[in-house]
Amino acid sequence: MGCSRQLQEQALRTLKELVKIKSAAEDPVVTPSGEKFPFGQGVQDAFAYMLSEAERLGFKTEDVDHYGGHIEFGEGQEILGLPGHLDVVPAEGQWSFDPWCGDEQDGYILGRGITDDKGPMVACLYAMKSLMDEGYEPARRVRLILGLDEETNWEGMRHYLEKAEMPDFGFSPDGEFPIINGEKGNVQFHLARKLGKPSGKGLILTRLSGGTARNIVPDSARAVIRWELQDAKEKYQEIRSMLREFCGETGYRLKARGMGKSLEITAEGHACHGADPQDGVNAIAVLIEFLGRLDFVSDDLTGFIDFYNNYIAFDPYGGKLGIDRQDPQYGKLTVNSGVIAYDRDSVSISMDIRFPGSVTTAEIYDKIQPVLDQYSIGVVKGREEAPFRMDPADPLPKALIDVYREITGDKDNPPKVVGQATYAQSCRNTLAYGALFPGDPDIMHQVDEKLEIRRFYQTIDIYREAIRRLSQPEFQFGAEGSGLEQTAPEEMD
Repeated sequence: MGCSRQLQEQALRTLKELVKIKSAAEDPVVTPSGEKFPFGQGVQDAFAYMLSEAERLGFKTEDVDHYGGHIEFGEGQEILGLPGHLDVVPAEGQWSFDPWCGDEQDGYILGRGITDDKGPMVACLYAMKSLMDEGYEPARRVRLILGLDEETNWEGMRHYLEKAEMPDFGFSPDGEFPIINGEKGNVQFHLARKLGKPSGKGLILTRLSGGTARNIVPDSARAVIRWELQDAKEKYQEIRSMLREFCGETGYRLKARGMGKSLEITAEGHACHGADPQDGVNAIAVLIEFLGRLDFVSDDLTGFIDFYNNYIAFDPYGGKLGIDRQDPQYGKLTVNSGVIAYDRDSVSISMDIRFPGSVTTAEIYDKIQPVLDQYSIGVVKGREEAPFRMDPADPLPKALIDVYREITGDKDNPPKVVGQATYAQSCRNTLAYGALFPGDPDIMHQVDEKLEIRRFYQTIDIYREAIRRLSQPEFQFGAEGSGLEQTAPEEMD
């Protein structure tokens, strides 16, 4: 027995309304009454909407200082945790529809975050509601945990878990079926170079930007340059000619246009999730490679451009930096340069590295430091998450895989270890489970994000049965030999 047609329709309405809320992270907001919304008004609005919908459906809810919260039903000492997130990555690029529309079209629901992670979160909510309506009484508390900054710094989840109880085990609806039984480690940091005054007059860079988040391969980048001497028209013609030649040589897409006394250069790429940079085309790399052909009067800027082109550009596996590594369980280390920023006094690039279990963050920093010192580049360390893996034969992954196979009939697709970092890394004994089905296109973090309604309903049924199975008294996660494992680090080659 699956979710009723009536509940399916309610779930669809809830999802449409949730997608309309622009919940990309913004600066904190303080209300006139003194309340603080740490991730901006849009994220708070999505959070408040989910809590209100859950209360309307009859669930208990909790808001932990607007940093996160949960929706719960059932009694018991143990907690089956379902951590997911309501924040989304920005909706940049050329969409063929309004990214915040929540419209229904040709059997799909459209909008940013529909697959990552609003659709799966709503599916969990209505899976719980379906069980509640049939009178099911779980042997442990079932808690849907609402994370609010998964796409940025995870500060909210850390704060929530400090104040609320840590779940005993569970799954995160933020991955792939049949299951993600392990995740690479994740380290994020900024690389920055201070810029001194130019050595003379000539070609200068006035603006440089690209990307929206560390964990997205950027699809656009922009530079504005200015020739300070008198023959600007001739110089710009020369640069335009160089640009055409560069495009012909490389096949990359760049454009140049006059902008007052300056020349604007834009580069196009192909966006994808930053955990799989090999699947995209990094517009920052395209732009910086071309800028490397120009003679800027700033030696410091030229040094940073040389560093980027020599050690980062078009190398998704870190070989130029000397950190390339792979192992049989986790696959290859990956590197994404997601955001570039410039203010004339400094230039910086935001990095996102996903690494296998045979590597540590200390080794990564140790490897890149000599190169950074050579170019007078500083590093500002950010979030770090360790890699982890669980044997697919252990009770938790086995139960979840069994549910997926029974409902879908898919007996062939295996568990996966991936580069994407989910809240499974924050909660103990937790694995990512759906909602991307094998063979379906992965359009998370890309333009024209959409979710097939048929898959949405199927996901509700899978989560419904998974929650039932994991919340029954006979299911015990802590069987002998079960649990997470972490590969012992080895010295890097």
